[in-house]
Amino acid sequence: MALPETLTDRLEMPAALIHERGVVHLLEAADADPGWIARQILAGEYTRPFVVDDGRVKRLHFSFALVQSEMRKDEPWSLHLAYTRAMMAFLLLKPQPRHVVIVGLGGGSLTKFCHRQLPRTRITTAELNPDVIAFRDEFALPPDDERHRIVCVDAAEYFATTEEAPDVVLLDGYDDEGIAPSFANANFYENLAASLAPRGILVCNLAQKSADSESHLALLREVFGEVLLLPVPEEGNRIAFAFNDPALRPNPAPMRREARALAERTGLDFAAFAQNLRATR
Repeated sequence: MALPETLTDRLEMPAALIHERGVVHLLEAADADPGWIARQILAGEYTRPFVVDDGRVKRLHFSFALVQSEMRKDEPWSLHLAYTRAMMAFLLLKPQPRHVVIVGLGGGSLTKFCHRQLPRTRITTAELNPDVIAFRDEFALPPDDERHRIVCVDAAEYFATTEEAPDVVLLDGYDDEGIAPSFANANFYENLAASLAPRGILVCNLAQKSADSESHLALLREVFGEVLLLPVPEEGNRIAFAFNDPALRPNPAPMRREARALAERTGLDFAAFAQNLRATR
């Protein structure tokens, strides 16, 4: 599916209307009633994503209770949330991927970090919701070019039809009710596994331990076999690493060497990632 034209309707209202600081950015006509929208947001009945800007941090919300993504305005390329930093642990196993596919745009944290840190890597971001894509400029996403593009597509459709064979897939596809329903079947993961390059890696965010995340973990194990888990205690998430080549598993000595180099390059704690991955074999 082609990327939709950027939605032009914009409304900025005081965040005090929803008991926050700063301003709220909305995909609404400029003459829409802010009071009515604020009541909808507070009641949990507003159905579109919105952005809260407190002057220091921008937050993308799918609902008032759910922060989908955060961005520090002074470091828009940084990974503000711990689980996004943990997802980058794939670099211990594949430090120079040719093509990374990111499922779920959000505020673009993973997209921007990969774009900045992996200058030789092609990056494709698949996002189903055009309203989320419409906020790309709010979160300082780089423009599409030969190395980077954002596509408006259902990830299930993408992996069922693509011939691109990515080296790494970062799966962070959550809506306001949890993991996207189209991921909740073995056929989705079978198509994803078939689309990966021969030594490809799937990295999947499992938000907190729940029946939902456990069922997806079971699907990963059914399709890929052994799955490694990297806990993110700060946020209660777990990051799952699955491989379509059984030989591609953590090797402690090379990972320690790679961790030092990656930490110097990116500023992330790859030594801790390497230690925790080794412990979950």
